[in-house]
Amino acid sequence: MFIRAYLRASTKEQDANRARAALDVFAAERGLTIAATYVENESGASLQRPELFRLLSDSKPGDVLLVEQVDRLSRLNGVDWDRLCAELRARRVRVVALDLPTSWRLATTADEFTERMFDAINSMMLDMLAAIARKDYEDRRRRQTEGIAGAKGRGVYRGRPEDTERNAAIVEMLAAGQSWNTILRATGCSRSTLSRLSKRAVPGGVPIG
Repeated sequence: MFIRAYLRASTKEQDANRARAALDVFAAERGLTIAATYVENESGASLQRPELFRLLSDSKPGDVLLVEQVDRLSRLNGVDWDRLCAELRARRVRVVALDLPTSWRLATTADEFTERMFDAINSMMLDMLAAIARKDYEDRRRRQTEGIAGAKGRGVYRGRPEDTERNAAIVEMLAAGQSWNTILRATGCSRSTLSRLSKRAVPGGVPIG
């Protein structure tokens, strides 16, 4: 059995490694060793998470996927959560979360009956916490939308400030002939932002592709 730690943050401005120490302490207190750590900055509301699926691909039956909180693993809608659960079951990967004490027993070996009992309890609790995480995500999105609409109504909404230093560097990279994929990897900007900035890179506003 290998312990595989999964660390996720939603944006590149957030520190995905923030919880690493807490996971190390959890493992050390139980005499366990984290064999591999997978870190990424991706939305928990999307299944487009290369490091999570690399972890699953690397896993063998009985391995543990260790997370700080269930919402680090999922803020998925019901359909996508079911898909992820099916993948976890197919690979026989156990999910252990620091905020879910019923899952802690799965980080140790036990007889078959005990393992099956705790697996059933843990699956039910995981479903509940995943649903709560999704509701929290949707509530925050709704409040954000309402706040923007209110600010626009008052004429005070200006949108997110432009990262002028980063964008100037992107324009220089485009003008120097760097490929879009290289720029996306290097800067973390979105493809829509890159498309907009490409029009600044050449006279006449003709995008560089």
